[in-house]
Amino acid sequence: MALNLYNSLSRSNEIFKPIEENQVTLYTCGPTVYNYPHIGNYRAYIFGDMLKRTLSYLGYKVKHIMNITDIDDKTIRDSIAQEKTLAEFTEFYTEEFYKDVDSLNIIRAEKYTKATDYIDEMVTMIEALIEKGFAYKSEDGSVYFDIAKDAEYGKLSHFTLSDLKENAKGRMANDEYDKENAQDFALWKSWDENDGEVFWETPLGKGRPGWHIECSAMSTAELGDTIDIHTGGVDNMFPHHENEIAQSECATGHPFVKYWMHNEHLMVDGKKMSKSLGNFYTLRDIDKLGITPQAFRYWLYTGNYDTKVNFTIEAVSGAQTALERLYSAYREVLDTDNGIINTEYKDRFTEVLSDNLNTPKAVAILWELVKDTDISSSDKKATMLDFDRVFGFGLDKVSAEKPIEIPVEVSALADARTAARNEKNWAKSDELRDQIKELGYEIKDVEGGYKITKT
Repeated sequence: MALNLYNSLSRSNEIFKPIEENQVTLYTCGPTVYNYPHIGNYRAYIFGDMLKRTLSYLGYKVKHIMNITDIDDKTIRDSIAQEKTLAEFTEFYTEEFYKDVDSLNIIRAEKYTKATDYIDEMVTMIEALIEKGFAYKSEDGSVYFDIAKDAEYGKLSHFTLSDLKENAKGRMANDEYDKENAQDFALWKSWDENDGEVFWETPLGKGRPGWHIECSAMSTAELGDTIDIHTGGVDNMFPHHENEIAQSECATGHPFVKYWMHNEHLMVDGKKMSKSLGNFYTLRDIDKLGITPQAFRYWLYTGNYDTKVNFTIEAVSGAQTALERLYSAYREVLDTDNGIINTEYKDRFTEVLSDNLNTPKAVAILWELVKDTDISSSDKKATMLDFDRVFGFGLDKVSAEKPIEIPVEVSALADARTAARNEKNWAKSDELRDQIKELGYEIKDVEGGYKITKT
């Protein structure tokens, strides 16, 4: 069965044909480690993981590289503000990212490439661009890519330079900017006092790389001049991915990526995430709301990766309930012998996945399987586990032990404690908490309510 994928480059569905038969090279834009990634970032990483799982499920061997951006405007700015070395600052958030990846049951990339480990490769690529006439040095020693020299610039985001505003001339030193500010972008930034102790002495001069060259150099070094698939959020299509294409293809003379795949935006309560609006969430924030990383993953699968989704507490709480029901259904077949994967369900599952990764239909087929009384428990178990190779819900880690049931007495004490807290009667609240503890349970406050666990 042919795998059809939507290619952002051609803006059409295409039958996937890898460069090498049964081998796939995959590059995913990873985090900039200056803070905790937000849930919109994790939509991109979960999408990349689901794509990789699907490719593996269909029999492809996948070589997956994801970058860690540990040098850019933001990492330098915030490390200086916290009076930490760049390495010390970024290493903390890198480790926190890995924890999140594991909590989401994302299969780790074959390699995570830190930008600071590939300075030599970046310098080599920049030197090639200068030699070929696609880049030039400015008065201050920085190096810029000359977008006017690239006849194909804009082919991913589908605009031409003549469509841009008049300010689309000159130079752009900032790593991130919008479409209307398209200008010659920085490949190498000459050192200034704002960089502090962050710089490298290279044939290009004293300085550090621009953001865009990092992914080109790391992808080329690890996967070759041309790769099969590059993923990322739609917000990175311009300028980052557009610039990646320009500098990579002009430097190597070869096509950079065959299939570009972008996940759409994640909105929150119908709006773009913003700290000022109070709708900015990390995984740690939604955990305080009683929403597990796996429930967030499940909720994302109820929408297509290439359509906008709207995060609300109610919707994702519903996904939490549905996932718990799924775990309960799996527990009912957990103790059975190993059965045989049902071919009818597997064929249907494979068909919808092959239709541009249609996860909503895939989830629906999973629930049909769960409710099908004509399939033996052992075969149902085998088929559920087979599907979970793609979903990544962690069914293989589900314990036979059922979730605890909270006694009525404990629930009543918890509700009374909530009432006391609402009245700011902290002494009464502490007293009720101690009573709950004496009964063998612990209560934890989460946003919008509480969570009870057995001690």
